[in-house]
Amino acid sequence: MEAFFNSLESYPHLGEVLSVGSGFIWAVSVLLFRVSGRAVHPISLNFFKCTLSTFLLILTMIAIGLPLLPALPVRDYGLMILSGFLGIALSDTLFFYCLNFLGASLTAIVDCLYSPFIIIFSVLFISERMSLHQVGGVILILAAVVLISVNKGEAMPPRKKLVLGLGLGVLAMLTQAAGVVVMKPLLSRSPLLWATLFRIGMAAIVLGGFLVLRPQARRLLRPLAAPSNWRAMIPASFLGAYVGLIAWMAGMKYTFASVAAPLNQLHTVFIFVLATLFLREKVTPAKLISLILAALGAALVSWS
Repeated sequence: MEAFFNSLESYPHLGEVLSVGSGFIWAVSVLLFRVSGRAVHPISLNFFKCTLSTFLLILTMIAIGLPLLPALPVRDYGLMILSGFLGIALSDTLFFYCLNFLGASLTAIVDCLYSPFIIIFSVLFISERMSLHQVGGVILILAAVVLISVNKGEAMPPRKKLVLGLGLGVLAMLTQAAGVVVMKPLLSRSPLLWATLFRIGMAAIVLGGFLVLRPQARRLLRPLAAPSNWRAMIPASFLGAYVGLIAWMAGMKYTFASVAAPLNQLHTVFIFVLATLFLREKVTPAKLISLILAALGAALVSWS
């Protein structure tokens, strides 16, 4: 796979294309997860996604000759486990709940809170600094979330679902950012692909253990065995947690991070447009204004 991307290095703007592509792939996977969530419980869906992507990443690492258990301090393994629990097992489950309550287009707006939380945690815990334009970006994103929270249009979910979905979405972005910040200092001495595999693998183990220990385990796991649910679950997991991930990493490698990050954030716009076209989610002035504010804010926050 590395040889494949190396063979493409001569193509102009490869990193930019891959960064935009990873955002589009994630947008498609979010729509498929939305469809899957109508029949599959969020915990079960996250377990399926993590298990399939773990298997695919193991095969990838074996194929390119990377060790599955590199020689790293025990503390690093412990922090990776914590990162996987917070940033994938817990965060993605909350994200799927949010997706069920709000729909794809509103969830895309809430998803923009991820970047501000990353910046805030980085300032608080790993001594990074927030620039003036990043502060402005955070304000725009918060304004977008407040706007959709107070809107009472006919295209909005019922008030109870809206408040619950927003709360779970904020927690999803908070825990995802916490998981990334926990992992961030380790990346300088850990292979990125292995770190991703270990985090997702640990999340799969945690979710699997949680499901098995629950009294209603059989009811939660039964939808995973239904072939009718595979049509959305398999491509969503394959695209979102494997293909999109590799495209994201390659985009970061072949262009500047300050360029790749805002391009990745285009997934917010892609999700909104695709949800309107294929899931028939209604576009309202409040939704559109919130989208513009959130996307602009995310770009400002991401641009270093």
